[in-house]
Amino acid sequence: MLFSSITFLYVFLPCVLIFYFAVPKKFKNSVLLISGLLFYAWGEPKYVFLMIGAILFNYICGIIIENNREKVFAKITLTSSIIVNLGMLAYFKYTDFFIDSFNLLFNIELPLLKIALPIGISFYTFQILSYVIDVYRGTVKAQKNIINLGAYIVMFPQLVAGPIVRYSDINRSLSSRTHSLDKAAAGIRRFIIGLSKKVLIANQLGEFCEQFNAANEKSVLFYWLYAIAFSLQIYYDFSGYSDMAIGLGKIFGFDFIENFDYPFISRSVTEFWRRWHRSLGQWFRDYLYIPLGGNRTTKWKHKRNILIVWLMTGFWHGASWNFIIWGLYFGVLLIIEKLWFYKKLERSKIISRVYLLLIVSLSFVIFSTENLSEILSFFGAMFGIGQSSIISEECFYYLKSFLGLFVIAAIGSTPIVKNISIKITENKFLAFLEPLVLTVLFIVCTAYLIDSSFNPFLYFRF
Repeated sequence: MLFSSITFLYVFLPCVLIFYFAVPKKFKNSVLLISGLLFYAWGEPKYVFLMIGAILFNYICGIIIENNREKVFAKITLTSSIIVNLGMLAYFKYTDFFIDSFNLLFNIELPLLKIALPIGISFYTFQILSYVIDVYRGTVKAQKNIINLGAYIVMFPQLVAGPIVRYSDINRSLSSRTHSLDKAAAGIRRFIIGLSKKVLIANQLGEFCEQFNAANEKSVLFYWLYAIAFSLQIYYDFSGYSDMAIGLGKIFGFDFIENFDYPFISRSVTEFWRRWHRSLGQWFRDYLYIPLGGNRTTKWKHKRNILIVWLMTGFWHGASWNFIIWGLYFGVLLIIEKLWFYKKLERSKIISRVYLLLIVSLSFVIFSTENLSEILSFFGAMFGIGQSSIISEECFYYLKSFLGLFVIAAIGSTPIVKNISIKITENKFLAFLEPLVLTVLFIVCTAYLIDSSFNPFLYFRF
């Protein structure tokens, strides 16, 4: 069930909100737990038992680690939890990838298992690991109430696509949080903004990408427009979903981490990854990069640590070689920046941003393809190799049709709209416009969802 669906907006969410605010405070986490399990079971009924098993297993692991903190048994339990959780992720997500790679390597034909991927397993596995690792480190205490822990793991606003919320960030809110009209209003506002980004911009950019894939006549400009459109689509798709999750969290009394901070205004790849999917970057930093030694080691090991982290980042995104190439692409660029020209990029205002946009556009070409030959073919076409024209009639037609959307998407990826809206809301005479605009946006989004069957969510793949 997508947040951007009529079923969620007009059936599931209203029912959950009614029950949540009707029950006494001590039962609110129970409502979150049950609603999260129902939300998950809606799309994958059989895997809800996997989720329940994960809650029970890691609840027990947390208690054992807490009670044996200074003993070897705590380390054994932590290791067991990591192996089981990552093992489940590897089985469901990577088994067929390894079989397929093995077949190619040895030129054999072992049958693929064709295992269905549980929705959101990459996200909730990392959330679970953050809990058990933090309990072992002593930064949080084990949760004694299994309802509270279950509500954290299966909380539907961020269950299937993040942001990756650490237990340490919402531990106190699980047992004691406040609800207010102001916070609920802020949550509704954020949700509608995210919904609008997803439905009115990401979905329409997706339509352009679909038209490109179906086009008979492709030109150099068409390839570049696709690269730009796909980059913006995945940004609005994922950041819109994050906005909706953060907004829902506020309605239920939680403050989730901001997952995006206008990454396309960055001046370097280093800065870009401080602004893009921040919850994932911070997770890898704290649970892999720093334990490996981070930058407090030899220069060679520092570079090795960067490459390991980005290899894992790419692999986390999907069981395909293009994601591994994508991760290593960024890892190599980060090393090059740190060695030679990071400080120069930080001082530049124009060249650095052009460089960043070029690097990111090329990176999402890798992200959208499937293998190395397709990547090289696409790159070649972008730079005129094998192309007979710079611009074709078909490209010109779609450029005219979607030009307004490209302009809106480009402006919306900067803080310009946010700064204007802040100034408007600060003006008492114009502040009344905000609820009116939000209402209109919600109605328009509903109309689009009713009228169109094109409503993908790209991160469901991961």
